[in-house]
Amino acid sequence: MPTRTAAQRREVAAREYDAFLATCPARQLLDRISDKWVTLILTALSDGPQRYSDLSRRIAGVSQKMLTQTLRLLERDGLVSRSVTPSVPVRVDYELTQLGQTLMPLIAAIKDWAETHMPEVTTARSAYDAESASA
Repeated sequence: MPTRTAAQRREVAAREYDAFLATCPARQLLDRISDKWVTLILTALSDGPQRYSDLSRRIAGVSQKMLTQTLRLLERDGLVSRSVTPSVPVRVDYELTQLGQTLMPLIAAIKDWAETHMPEVTTARSAYDAESASA
């Protein structure tokens, strides 16, 4: 194997993490963090550690299966930590890791944008639907 310069190694690394490529690991991560349940769970956890039942009550419409599955995936990705306190009943808390906290400014900005611009999106949808129906 030939020896590479630092610039060549950086170039190879940059190509390996090109999210436009189907095999890029960054694409998988983008897919994960763009999921609606991930966004809502991370936003809920930005207020501090929460129990499973608190998350379930706070996030309307999430099923037990989807909440459990999403929390496990977030834990696997290092964005959420799970701590178990032995008691009766057992207490399980979830919280953002340091890595998860670094993602929150971006997630919060997207959530705020969606909430702020929803009237404009609704108007655009109505106009599109009316135009599509008349075509």
